[in-house]
Amino acid sequence: MTSPARPAIVLIHGLWLTPRSWEHWVERYTRRGYEVLAPAWPGMEIEVEALRKDPSVMDGLGVTEIAEHYATIIGRLDRRPIIVGHSFGGLVTQLLLGRGLGAAGVAIHPAPIKGVRKLPISSLRAAFPALRLSKTVTLTPEQFRYCFTNTLMEEESLVAYHRYQVPGSRRPLIQAATANLRRRAATEVDVRNGTRAPLLLIAGGADHTVPVSVVRAAYALYYKSGAVTDYHEFPGRPHFTVGVPGWERVADHAIVWAERQTS
Repeated sequence: MTSPARPAIVLIHGLWLTPRSWEHWVERYTRRGYEVLAPAWPGMEIEVEALRKDPSVMDGLGVTEIAEHYATIIGRLDRRPIIVGHSFGGLVTQLLLGRGLGAAGVAIHPAPIKGVRKLPISSLRAAFPALRLSKTVTLTPEQFRYCFTNTLMEEESLVAYHRYQVPGSRRPLIQAATANLRRRAATEVDVRNGTRAPLLLIAGGADHTVPVSVVRAAYALYYKSGAVTDYHEFPGRPHFTVGVPGWERVADHAIVWAERQTS
């Protein structure tokens, strides 16, 4: 049974993934008594296998369109939810909090917001597929393992690849990479906003795509905000921390923190 006294939880997936990546989290949080929503990015409300066959629904999809999509969904709720986002979903979580749409937000290994200036070599390598000219980009099993599941054995990574990976729009990657060159960037967050809801940034020590240094740099940008901003680091966790073994520790830390902020 879900509790009407609690806010709902909205889960926002990242690039190259779908809501299927949250399948274990939905079950765990539902058993904890929450109403849990895990909507897909706009146009991606079909199964993984169908998206692989025809990824054209994602052509031109960017950060602004994704954020507006979730803002509409949240706007239909009776009260502000707890927003939990992974990767680009973590970036969108920060955008939504800035608009006053969340009771609390957790950004897990979030893609960089505008102002994060130094990207490690591993991040650049992870973003390399975006250099292709096609509007959507599919990762190979080898690229997926480097970007998402580098702590797994090859066979385990391949299972995750076939279960979760879908082509991704290259536009969010381009928007994040060029944000500091633009006066108005889709990834810009008002880091001095003292009225926004509490925010937790989570990093993983083995993440190639969004390394610890990137999440720490985002955390540092918020230092002049009067709003609650916390940081937590899980050693040895790869980018797909929401799906690889040990995901329970991340899920539980996120919700216990959010409960403290919203109780």
